[in-house]
Amino acid sequence: MVVIFRMRNKTIAFVGDSLGRQQFQSMMCMVSGGEHIIYVEDAAREYGLVKPRGAKRPDGWVYRFTKTNTTILYYWSASLSDLVPINSADKASDVAMHLDRPPAFLRRYLHRFDVLVLNTGHHWNRGKFEGNRWVMHVNGKPNENKEFEDIRNAKNFTVHSFVRWLDSQLTSHPRLKAFFRTISPRHYRNGDWNTGGTCNNTIPLTNGSEVLQDGSNDKVVESAVRGTKVKLLDITAISELRDEAHMSGYSIRPTQSVNDCLHWCLPGIPDTWNEILIAQI
Repeated sequence: MVVIFRMRNKTIAFVGDSLGRQQFQSMMCMVSGGEHIIYVEDAAREYGLVKPRGAKRPDGWVYRFTKTNTTILYYWSASLSDLVPINSADKASDVAMHLDRPPAFLRRYLHRFDVLVLNTGHHWNRGKFEGNRWVMHVNGKPNENKEFEDIRNAKNFTVHSFVRWLDSQLTSHPRLKAFFRTISPRHYRNGDWNTGGTCNNTIPLTNGSEVLQDGSNDKVVESAVRGTKVKLLDITAISELRDEAHMSGYSIRPTQSVNDCLHWCLPGIPDTWNEILIAQI
């Protein structure tokens, strides 16, 4: 595939939530043709990405195509903020969510990346905050800004803070091309994932086949990257057109009466995101 040759001796990193993971999985499948390739090696240990004892999965995956020395990496960071347990000795500890500080992983390994693709969005809700025991911190201490009681404001602040930090780093990393992907749309109808929401349409492009607007549907990311060297990877509007392309109730281990109208079938829409990314690379 063309990206392998363009990325000879280079590393492409995806950092974000489970939709970022899907884009990484899509890229791996596109590069490998969906087949087992003997010249791919696991390089996760170079980045400290080993599964902790008792964890369901590691915080990311790293694979290197040895023929071209091309490395493709994914790191889980659903909020793009630095998450630090308040009491590291207590597994049930609350977690300090530093809204104005990028993840330690990025601060440590940014110099090794040639292409960086970021995303965040779907974990910015009260349920995820409570489930993950995230406690907002700003300037190294618990947040006192009343505006952040509206999580949308906290997300806006974090995305802008992150982009400012990343933009400030690009001068020191001139070979790095950084992209911030806009949010992947949900297509739940008549409820949410846990309240009977569905996405049962099976006919592509029933709501149209063109995107005619100039601006992005993701105003937060669009405004954050404006005037910076961080590029916008705008996939929201075109993905909105494909409400039939989600996993719906057809995943490998479906849960009765629960539709997944957030993640995508693969091969599928994330392949288009990567085609747009490759064109920009």
